[in-house]
Amino acid sequence: MAEIKADTSYQHSLIAPRTDASNEKVRERRRVASLDIFRGLTVALMVLVDDAGGDWPSIGHAPWNGCNLADFVMPFFLFIVGMAIPLALKRVQDRPKAIRKVIFRTLKLLFWGLLLQGGYSHAPDKLTYGVDMRKIRWCGILQRIALAYLVVALMEILVKNEQDRDVPNNWFSVFKMYWCHWVFAACVILIYSVILYGLNVPDWHFTVNDPESLNYGKSYKVACGVRGKLDPPCNAAGYVDRTVLGINHMYIRPAWKRLKDCTLSSPHKGPLKNDAPAWCNAPFEPEGILSSISAIISTIIGLHFGHALIHFKSHSARLKHWISMGILLLILGIILHMTHAVPLNKQLYTFSYVCVTAGTAALVFSAFYILVDIWRQKFPFLPFEWIGMNAMLVYVMAAAGIFAGFINGWYYQDPHNTLVYWIQKHAFIGVWHSRRVGILLYVIFAEILFWSIVSGILHWFGIYWKL
Repeated sequence: MAEIKADTSYQHSLIAPRTDASNEKVRERRRVASLDIFRGLTVALMVLVDDAGGDWPSIGHAPWNGCNLADFVMPFFLFIVGMAIPLALKRVQDRPKAIRKVIFRTLKLLFWGLLLQGGYSHAPDKLTYGVDMRKIRWCGILQRIALAYLVVALMEILVKNEQDRDVPNNWFSVFKMYWCHWVFAACVILIYSVILYGLNVPDWHFTVNDPESLNYGKSYKVACGVRGKLDPPCNAAGYVDRTVLGINHMYIRPAWKRLKDCTLSSPHKGPLKNDAPAWCNAPFEPEGILSSISAIISTIIGLHFGHALIHFKSHSARLKHWISMGILLLILGIILHMTHAVPLNKQLYTFSYVCVTAGTAALVFSAFYILVDIWRQKFPFLPFEWIGMNAMLVYVMAAAGIFAGFINGWYYQDPHNTLVYWIQKHAFIGVWHSRRVGILLYVIFAEILFWSIVSGILHWFGIYWKL
């Protein structure tokens, strides 16, 4: 099990200048509350889109190209992980020890990722557990975070300058100091692009392994024989995952099933059309190998923002750097998408998607930094801060449905006499859609509030379960 204990090393800190009577700058250490709040907001956002995305497709994952609210969750997490790395590794005096800690934390994330998304815990309302190793899902959200964290943290440790020194407040100073990180990022983009656009994707076969599908057990053939395509059936990312992972180890209900080509209910979920293309029945891994390589860039960008936080000692210098870079990333990503050069696509984790989501993360974090760490308006955001301090706890219990499964496991006489079944029967069935959505949002709000209180109590006792 992942480690749960009082952890004083968890405190992210910044150094802010303060002028005393002799006009000398004294460095005041205090916690970067805005980073915890941003992390907590991202976890709460995950709970919202997971629970309400089915009713509001506009906030759920985009079926293919495009970027909805849910599509910001993963890159926000990666950005935050990247920002936290230089704060945790501000000085590296014992590299072997630091490397061991990074590897151990990576293994913990992989363990929880496989347990939660590998198929062991099937669903809270079914209360079935165990996984057929022939169909276990190897990839997932925590696995992607683990990979990005491992690569970026090791890079930071191996090239870290042990001296904590200030840099000039010009825009390019931090880029110059950590130029090797950006060379590595360029290599990652190059490798990703060469594979995505240069790899020939042959025809492929599959058998539907989703027990809930009407076509379960049927076999299909998908004709490709092309390279450089970014459409659902013939992209290189899917081909790499089918070849390396095996098609039976991929996600069986991808978002593309909500495309107009696949269902008349689009953009909602619905039964597949009778004349739907064969690939509509196929699995696809949204956290696959090639897209996870590209996702490392989101963490490197977050790492850069963490470097700016450490080396720039004034609020204005930090904000100028963050906001200007965020706007540039946003503009670049939008231009790439609008000109159809590189479409926004979360499932392929395209470069335009990296730019738009990282730029948005930069601006959202900057807003919290102004409100909380400069203007000291932290009180309204305390629930998010508490959740951010125990992000892994809320992710496992709320977003992954473990707590809901536990609650639903208790019944009286009839297995249908559970809390979840009662809510569905008395609140959702036989009422208008608008009222159902209202009740759903109320339940989601109550759930987020509940976990913020739990996290706040744990914070009171100095107990943290980090993501």
